[in-house]
Amino acid sequence: MTALAPPPAAPGTARVPGPRQRRLAGLVGALVVLLVLLVASVLIGSTAIAPSVVWDALFQPSADIDQFAIRDYRLPRAVVGLVVGMALGLTGALIQALTRNPLADPGLLGLDAGASFAVTVAVGVLGVRDISGYMWFAVAGALIVTLMVLALGSTRQGSSPVLMVLAGVCVGAVLRGAGDALQLINPEAFDAMRSWNAGSIAGRPLELVWQILPFFAVALILAFAVSGPLNAMALGDELAATQGVRLTRTRVLAIIALTLLAGGATAIAGPIAFVGLMVPHVARWIVGPHQRWIFAYSVLLAPILLLAADILGRIVMRPNEIPVGIVTAFVGAPVLIALVLRKKASGL
Repeated sequence: MTALAPPPAAPGTARVPGPRQRRLAGLVGALVVLLVLLVASVLIGSTAIAPSVVWDALFQPSADIDQFAIRDYRLPRAVVGLVVGMALGLTGALIQALTRNPLADPGLLGLDAGASFAVTVAVGVLGVRDISGYMWFAVAGALIVTLMVLALGSTRQGSSPVLMVLAGVCVGAVLRGAGDALQLINPEAFDAMRSWNAGSIAGRPLELVWQILPFFAVALILAFAVSGPLNAMALGDELAATQGVRLTRTRVLAIIALTLLAGGATAIAGPIAFVGLMVPHVARWIVGPHQRWIFAYSVLLAPILLLAADILGRIVMRPNEIPVGIVTAFVGAPVLIALVLRKKASGL
């Protein structure tokens, strides 16, 4: 049986692009916007620097102070925003697909609370002050919470998304309370962490990104590997099982991926809320319920949101700055209310 060729377009009429072409065109458009924001993130700051200085800083370096600011401050900040944004967006898309909850984000499973509590212990109890030192505590904290949530959310019949969400909320609440108590006991130890606690990408060296990038690459591969099974699981566990989906393995791989992403992003930038919640919704509105496309769009749209919020935080109170975590909270709170009040949230 041979496939029928699509009918030729009538003379004088343009062929309408199919869904795949429109999605690819949207990805290209998002990539262009992301590149523009990366350039803007390097150019825009508390002081104006000419584009020619940026060019010289990259390709004809000298000891000029403006070039120093570009190479050692603004360029690493843009790269950190790109990587952290990608991680947060993909984490949110994974969690919403895994829990089948359109309001889920890394905080729902307690991942950011686990990472924050581990950093609090590292700083307040063990005396670790360097970001590269407590970064691994954040990843370990997110991993431990993930294993706890996985154990508490499992039954004899397998993992339950509802039990996992309940376990994540409870574990996260306990860890946030314990972390606040530690900070009250030793407030001096946490003065240097104020910007980290507020969620910021400023002042992070590129070495942090290089250390965490292999883990993000593994998480990215795992996420796209389970995107197909997650599509089937959106129809229900029983139907997915009849299609040959291995439910437990899919959930374990997804949780490993989002642990690496959430733990690494929180370690570098601190807790940044709402990015993982908002971006997958926007992606779903554009491409529908197909997880692979949602993941691809989330990887590009989340750094767009994060870099735009970071640039906005630099210019609204010049010469001072607002941490990007505060800006996303201002933007995200009304969005969350709108999502809750919608009669029909974007389906998973």
